[in-house]
Amino acid sequence: MTDYAEEQRNELEAIESIYPDSFTVLSDNPTSFTITVTSDAGEDGEIVETLLKFTYVEKYPDEAPLWEIQSQENLEDVDVGEILTLLQQQAEENLGMVMIFTLVTAVQEKLNEIVDVMKNRREEEKERRERELEEAEKVLFQGTVVTIENFLAWKARFELEVDELRKKRQKEEEQGGKLKLTGKQLFETDHNLDTSDIQFLEDGGNSVEVDESLFQDIEDLDLDEDDPDFDPLEMGSDED
Repeated sequence: MTDYAEEQRNELEAIESIYPDSFTVLSDNPTSFTITVTSDAGEDGEIVETLLKFTYVEKYPDEAPLWEIQSQENLEDVDVGEILTLLQQQAEENLGMVMIFTLVTAVQEKLNEIVDVMKNRREEEKERRERELEEAEKVLFQGTVVTIENFLAWKARFELEVDELRKKRQKEEEQGGKLKLTGKQLFETDHNLDTSDIQFLEDGGNSVEVDESLFQDIEDLDLDEDDPDFDPLEMGSDED
């Protein structure tokens, strides 16, 4: 007849010596304990970890112990599910033999696999980003292939921008006031201005009469320009 209690005590002592820093007894009746299982560190020092709780049933090891994951670190839900499935498979394969060490070892190997998967995912992500960067650089270097469609689209955008710029400048000129023209520019642009003063006098009822007899033909004047005493201002003062 199998002495289940004796086998359980012997295994408990062995487990405590194997995992002295991660083994904790929770109760004696029924015997319940926890073991912290940690993966090996990855290249960047990352680890995954889980806290397993085991409880002996009366007829262990002919019957599988109870187990649960009390806590975990850096594990996703899918990882936790795979660990629980692994424990079930290992327990069924090792019925009739003490199996805690076997179960913990299987879980630790699984955690190491998860770390490797994390590494591969990180490398794949790095490669994906590098490929995307290379593609972006190629597009930047090669430029955009000109087609009729994208040329017409560019032309429409260009014309719209030019029209908006023209309207903006026109608005700024209107807000800033018209440019003032010089007198010469006014006469060159408006030929009505050369008669504006006379027209103004006529419209005001004023007429200008000119006595032509007051003016002499310049050729009839006897001007002795060689005379050193000649003064054109004294010509009109001589009454003789």
